[in-house]
Amino acid sequence: MQRVEIEITTQTIGRGALACWEIVSVMVSCLIAEWFVLSFFGRTRWLVAVPVLLALVVMFASHRTYGEDLRQLGFRVDNFFAALRMLILPTLVAVVVVFLVGWLLSRGNFAPRPLRLRFLFVPLWALFQQYALQGYINRRAQILFGTGVKSIALVALIFGLVHLPNPVLSGLTFLGGLIWAATYQRQPNLFALALSHAIATLAVALTIPSEITNDLRVGFKYFG
Repeated sequence: MQRVEIEITTQTIGRGALACWEIVSVMVSCLIAEWFVLSFFGRTRWLVAVPVLLALVVMFASHRTYGEDLRQLGFRVDNFFAALRMLILPTLVAVVVVFLVGWLLSRGNFAPRPLRLRFLFVPLWALFQQYALQGYINRRAQILFGTGVKSIALVALIFGLVHLPNPVLSGLTFLGGLIWAATYQRQPNLFALALSHAIATLAVALTIPSEITNDLRVGFKYFG
């Protein structure tokens, strides 16, 4: 009996160590892309594909190892409205607060910035981020800490950290990360999460003065 318990404990530690390594490896790839490639290779931005592809290789290999399919990851529609119901109120509150902050900071000259062509890609970018954050990191965090406060906080903390050194963006992504991670653990639907993420991102980009958000820059680019 004791031997069986020892083997189970060893397997648990092994799974936890592997999950930790998987999270760190993807974080490192993301930080390399943000702090190194995008900051110092502006004319050859395509090089960002190298760390991104490396991260994707690790993620896809991990999904295969765990036997995770697209539905398990959250690429599904059966629970879209269930997830959306959980997200409507916090998303609306976030948008209202962002608009109020933008209005207050404008000192009476509030005028949302015009839409740009690149904003059309925000929903796709939001979906990719939510896949990496929830479909991968959240699921690995649950291996480490189970569902609940600890794994949710870890996901939010990681999301905030990869947006450093921008204090405004790091704070906002941490708060958003808490809501999205908690929603994913109850209703794993990446499409609903991406919709909420895209709406929040556009609200910030269009209403908060660029001198406050520094045009949403992260990494060394934050310093100009």
